[in-house]
Amino acid sequence: MAGDILIVDCVATNRIVLKVKLLAAQYRVRPCASVCEARTEMEVSQPDLVIVDTSKDCADALQFCRDMKANSRTELIPLIATGGFATPQDRVNALEAGADDILTTPFDDHILQARIRSLLRARDARQELHMREGTRTALGFAEAVGGFSAPSQLVLVSPASEQRTLHHLPGMMENVRARVADVHQIISGSLEGGTNDLFVLDFRSGLNDHNTLYRLLSELRSQSATRHSGILVLLSNQHNHAAAMALDLGANDVVLSDINILEIRHRCSVLLQAKHEADALRRTVETGLQAAITDPLTGLFNRRYALPHLGRLAEDSTRSGRQFAVMVLDIDHFKAINDTYGHAAGDDVLKQVARRLQDNLRAVDLLARIGGEEFLVAIPDSDVVHARTAAERLCALIGASPFYVIGGIRIDVTVSVGVSLNGSREPDVFCDDLGELVNAADLALYQAKLTGRNKVSLAAA
Repeated sequence: MAGDILIVDCVATNRIVLKVKLLAAQYRVRPCASVCEARTEMEVSQPDLVIVDTSKDCADALQFCRDMKANSRTELIPLIATGGFATPQDRVNALEAGADDILTTPFDDHILQARIRSLLRARDARQELHMREGTRTALGFAEAVGGFSAPSQLVLVSPASEQRTLHHLPGMMENVRARVADVHQIISGSLEGGTNDLFVLDFRSGLNDHNTLYRLLSELRSQSATRHSGILVLLSNQHNHAAAMALDLGANDVVLSDINILEIRHRCSVLLQAKHEADALRRTVETGLQAAITDPLTGLFNRRYALPHLGRLAEDSTRSGRQFAVMVLDIDHFKAINDTYGHAAGDDVLKQVARRLQDNLRAVDLLARIGGEEFLVAIPDSDVVHARTAAERLCALIGASPFYVIGGIRIDVTVSVGVSLNGSREPDVFCDDLGELVNAADLALYQAKLTGRNKVSLAAA
């Protein structure tokens, strides 16, 4: 994973050794002897990750971290703080200043490389979220309405003999609920319950078999209910290899130290926030996809969705040997409705026509709005007789009873319908003829309009 890494360390030997290790891993490296020099470097070009030593001039180093996280241009750049960290509170101070991770010197090279990879992956996800949110705002979408925030669900996993170790943790965190699970429940996939936001795998008392941890991580990342959950792994100092492997297998954070409960709380809070941001990203994507394929006025599918759907119908038709029908329905004299009663009344008519059609089609049938007053219906497993009968039923349905729009105004509405059916074509050219199929229904619609409207016309065979 290529990246530009900025090293901030006042000791030349440390900078040289770290630079050599990172260059060997194919990273681009910029060493800086002071915080001041680092600030200048970052003005020239922003790095992908920063490693800052806090052993000397700790106050300046921590202020540098705070400044980075307070600046919108640099807040997403991952920060690793290194140093001696003589007390547990020193570690917490570095995290609270904005460090995304901390490494006590001397640190294992495999741990460093794994942490860098993990942080860069997390950085990419957060950058995507910010980019999509910016695009959403630029396109004029309203912000999501803030609602009730459900408690975050924390799952504490540890050997049976240690399951009370972290029982005070939930009470130290706001809007968090916790439950205890054992290793077997995770591995067997028998863990029940709703959304699990964060798993804390506590093996500080010992890990007899590294494969147990790897299996846990694999199961959590493979199960649909836990695939996107945060994972914090707590290990004792002698498990360097397991820690590095855990990060590469999908753990969001791994701690190799006998840390205190305050640091665990902080790390959990950060991971929960990241989980909620990732959830927001997925919701944004889903909302965007829905908006892209849906007509905002009627709530029906639009042309962008309809054409690929016809392609799938064509493939199914080829496999089954059964025809499908395509109908194009157009509201008669719709311009006159707009001119006489106003566009608000016209919009109301469109919505009511859509509702009547939707209520009288099967779930397997496709209904889409493909133009101003034009709708498309696709009916699978349909022959000529069935298609004509269905089209005449829909045509009669619209004209059978009047529409009442804004102000209680009565409007009589009718539709004309053109129908075409796919023929017997070879699979490799079938999808290429979909445009021709829709065009044939359009031509039949034109014929229905020419011959009096409020009627059905079938395309020529």
